[in-house]
Amino acid sequence: MAEFKLPANSVIKEGKTWPAPAGATRVKNFRIYRYDPDSGQNPRWDTYQIDLDKCGPMVLDALLKIKNEIDPSLTFRRSCREGICGSCSMNIGGTNTLACIKAIGAFDGDLQISPLPHMSVVKDLVPDLTHFYAQYASIKPWMQTRTPAPPDREHLQSPEDRKKLDGLYECILCASCSTSCPSYWWNSDRYLGPAVLLQAYRWVVDSRDEATGERLDNLEDPFRLYRCHTIMNCTNTCPKGLNPAKAIGELKKKMIERR
Repeated sequence: MAEFKLPANSVIKEGKTWPAPAGATRVKNFRIYRYDPDSGQNPRWDTYQIDLDKCGPMVLDALLKIKNEIDPSLTFRRSCREGICGSCSMNIGGTNTLACIKAIGAFDGDLQISPLPHMSVVKDLVPDLTHFYAQYASIKPWMQTRTPAPPDREHLQSPEDRKKLDGLYECILCASCSTSCPSYWWNSDRYLGPAVLLQAYRWVVDSRDEATGERLDNLEDPFRLYRCHTIMNCTNTCPKGLNPAKAIGELKKKMIERR
């Protein structure tokens, strides 16, 4: 089971149960992590009994129903509802994924929902991603060139070179993979984690980029790249079906080839 950071000396207690409306025949319990750091209170699990006949099919539909109709204090991120923005990443039923594309019907019995594992919590299901985004910025995730583009066109790329970016550019930075990685839990101050390393490889392998040497130099560190132990949690949990572990392996190969 995934874990998440708790305030010092705190215990997660059972909170309030919000009963389903009278007459509901298809009820599911949603056990949701609640924590407001500003309140000074310990985290708790609140249980919401949802009538599935009055709810959309996805986990995000249930969360929106809870917030709009039952408990407006529930806090979570969401935006696109299409698995594109990555905003609604959270731990659902023990797996990091996106609430907007995870079907309620995929889970039997009560469904437990918590923030992404081992991240500081801003409130309820909202993790603090400040450090995660700072790590992303550290790899300079944009094309760097020294050769000016021709005046009548952009930098060109062959179909074969463009195909090398498949499985990389689709990453939406939801942080599901990085927060499923024990190495990232223990060493996130120095280890970049699967999501950022996949993005790093996306630019290393881009034939139009002319800063490959500098990019690899930036990863030459006992922690930034090499804390990966290839346990595959990142690949197994990616809601977009990407393979960060493979990208990290390819980066390690690049490091060897340059020596």
